[in-house]
Amino acid sequence: MRLALAQLDIEGGAVEANRERAEEAVAEAADRGADLVALPEIFNVGYFSFDAYQRAAEPLDGPTLSRIADAAREHGVGVLAGSIVEDLAETESVETPADEGLANTSVLFDRDGGRLAVYRKHHLFGYESAEAQMLVPGENLGIGEFEEATIGMTTCYDLRFPELYRSIAAEGADLVLVPSAWPYPRVEHWKLLPRARAVENQFFVATINGSGDFEEASLLGRSTVYDPWGTTLASTGDDPALVVTDVDLSRVESVREEFPAWHDRRT
Repeated sequence: MRLALAQLDIEGGAVEANRERAEEAVAEAADRGADLVALPEIFNVGYFSFDAYQRAAEPLDGPTLSRIADAAREHGVGVLAGSIVEDLAETESVETPADEGLANTSVLFDRDGGRLAVYRKHHLFGYESAEAQMLVPGENLGIGEFEEATIGMTTCYDLRFPELYRSIAAEGADLVLVPSAWPYPRVEHWKLLPRARAVENQFFVATINGSGDFEEASLLGRSTVYDPWGTTLASTGDDPALVVTDVDLSRVESVREEFPAWHDRRT
């Protein structure tokens, strides 16, 4: 499977411009032969644009996700639209953790723009951030079947909670996608945590960060794909970029057979 990570230049509060950048990234990824393209955390508003959350919140069938679904269909690629600020009160027919409020929500689409899975961020960031006060945490694992891949979804701060990844691994995930808005100066944490999650669970982990400056922070980029050994397959710096690499999903089982830590665990 060819995977593309769209490290977008995210402009705070500029929803239309950010949507257009996301659509352009999906088109470019398709031109480069991608099967699946992943977008960063709150790519349409900008994670640190807290004052814009309420006015920019949308249901799952709102304009941002509808346009990403259209882009997936038009270009024949799967897309992880990770993530937007979801208005839970306006969302219908999908299990939600609350009847009202806002959530940090990612959606996995197939090549026809069909919705495969929805994930609402479990762990809300409270350190110098308004997220924990403004949003409702998710309750369900985000796992979707995209062709031959079982894909898990987490978001940014979730990386600091290994039990979530162990639960995803127990459900058979080959690859976990992690849309993020990881800022400076925590570069070493950004490199350490996803690599550790890959090594612990012996599966692929791909982190999709944004690029850009906000009043409160600057995103550090460095979107990266790690294999089940924790080896970096592809990465980039802090500027906008499209990271494209081939992911051999059969490596998950071969690594677990070669070094059977997953099979040796005690529950």
